[in-house]
Amino acid sequence: MKKIYWAILAILFLGGCGGGEETATDIPADQSWEATLASVRGQTVTLMMWQGDPLINQYMKDYVVPTVKDSFNITLDIVPGQGNQIVSLLMTELEAGKNESEIDMAWINGETFFQLRQIDGLYGPFVETLPNSQYIDWDNPFIKYDFQQEVGGFECPWGNVQMALIYNSEQVEAPPQTLDELKAFVKANPGKFTIGNDFTGMTLLKSMLADLAGGRESLKGQFDEALYERYSAELWAYLNEIKPYFWNEGETFPADVAQMHQLFANGELWFTMSNNDAEVDNKIKQGLFNDQARAYVPKFGTIQNSHYMGIAKQSAHKDAARVVINFLISPAAQLEKMQPAVWGDGSILSVDRLPAEWQDRFANVPGRTYAPDRKAIRARAVMEPAPEYMLRLFEDFRKEVIDG
Repeated sequence: MKKIYWAILAILFLGGCGGGEETATDIPADQSWEATLASVRGQTVTLMMWQGDPLINQYMKDYVVPTVKDSFNITLDIVPGQGNQIVSLLMTELEAGKNESEIDMAWINGETFFQLRQIDGLYGPFVETLPNSQYIDWDNPFIKYDFQQEVGGFECPWGNVQMALIYNSEQVEAPPQTLDELKAFVKANPGKFTIGNDFTGMTLLKSMLADLAGGRESLKGQFDEALYERYSAELWAYLNEIKPYFWNEGETFPADVAQMHQLFANGELWFTMSNNDAEVDNKIKQGLFNDQARAYVPKFGTIQNSHYMGIAKQSAHKDAARVVINFLISPAAQLEKMQPAVWGDGSILSVDRLPAEWQDRFANVPGRTYAPDRKAIRARAVMEPAPEYMLRLFEDFRKEVIDG
């Protein structure tokens, strides 16, 4: 993280490498979608994405890959990688002057999108060329903006989620709703709570930072250095006060959410967390969590965001990548991954814009059993702050809390 963090700061403040300038697509204006479909048959598209969740992997392997092959004769090759790995790969390729990237697509959002735009590593704008883009809910600011950045056609929304805390209802009768209540709970129950040193953990820290700074609108707009310095100092003081009462006495922190889930499953932790508000249901169905697990959004609020698909600027198979992404945002593919037993991922489509038969199908998606209804938690949604907040929190959490 540190290497990429300082590389991006150098780009931002010392200049160079693109700066996220608009670039034109090379799609012929008169090329029909039918011609695009015909031209990409037999091609292989390489997608780099996080593969840390078995059910997401299963959705991709058992549903997306065979459907894309059967419908479009495109072979979708999925390779592991996320965040810094994607940025590092594309940055290295651009600096080396490579004409073709090793990957065609990547699952991205937030600070990764920000970094890739700074190095001019993404192809676009392309989203409006996708037939299914007509159904995207662009009126939703949690979809239109990615960490305060208008996506501008350089990444296509794929799913929408809100962070939730997950607790063991056998051990926790009334889960804490405020930061003060959380502090009291952690001190009264040593070893049963912690925060992962990963994207999910940083998402919780952003939610806490927003609350300390004055509420859900407090971090809106461009990165504010003075605001960050003031309220991050309060955040580090808060965390360091309760750090001795964390799991393993705060001597070590889980590397990622998968480790936290395992600690929760074996009873060492009474709390875990997820960026997907519905994940508790599929983890119970999967057998990882017992049926005493419950998810909730505390009163102080949590981040809601969307995740996206981007196309590498140096991809040799841009049209085939567009075909794959158009399928991923199709009503059929979005409905499938909404199923709690499949993934439980929120759709980025505006159901009202769909044909009537699809509206009926979306209306009949099975309800949640252990997670809160999305409508019930929307009022507690915090919009993602500018990407610099995430970059700084990653760096400073390690310095001020882990190593402090």
